[in-house]
Amino acid sequence: MVDSTALDSAAAGTSYPTVPLTPMTVPAHEAEARGRTFHDVMAQRRTVRDYSTRPIPDGVVDWAVRTANTAPSGAHVQPWRFVVITDPERKRRLREAAEAEEREFYAHRASEEWLAALAPIGTDWQKPFLEDAPAVIVVFEVHKGPQSPRPYYTKESVGIAVGLLLASLHQAGLATLTHTPSPMKFLNEVCERPQEERAAYVIPVGYPAEGARVPDLRRKDLDEVLIRL
Repeated sequence: MVDSTALDSAAAGTSYPTVPLTPMTVPAHEAEARGRTFHDVMAQRRTVRDYSTRPIPDGVVDWAVRTANTAPSGAHVQPWRFVVITDPERKRRLREAAEAEEREFYAHRASEEWLAALAPIGTDWQKPFLEDAPAVIVVFEVHKGPQSPRPYYTKESVGIAVGLLLASLHQAGLATLTHTPSPMKFLNEVCERPQEERAAYVIPVGYPAEGARVPDLRRKDLDEVLIRL
């Protein structure tokens, strides 16, 4: 279990100066309403596979990455890198490489149980959204290298940052998808990143295509996920 204090702790042998905390002040009578409002917005978030060519407004992706960069991280190393791809030729290369891995996955690597779990969603090796979406964000974990320190709780830290990224993009009215082709080493070449950076997520970003449809999924009820002790 990851200690939340460890996610924000100072690196060993380092002493950060302190500043007074300026907490966000929310009146007690408003707290639940604010939580419910945020829930109602996020409950509309859906994974989208069909994208419009409508351009993304300037600055929106930058602010989403800034928000992701506020995430807690082990020893405050911030072991993430966000590569934003908008160039059509590079998106084409990304799609071709990703589909090659996906064909292998669906044909040989995935178990029958895994394929059965994916079947109701209707996914396959074809990933047109990697070209159709106006932008694709490739998120890398940054491991120890010539210019980067050893990270701690890397996957946990990057996962929290991606959650904030998705929430920020959704708040801006944009759709996303979390794509995780395996293996992902081809992304270092496509994105021109050094080997100490390891791709973790591929996230198309944009507006849904007109008439886009999504599976009619049900999220678990609160009593299925919340345990009070």
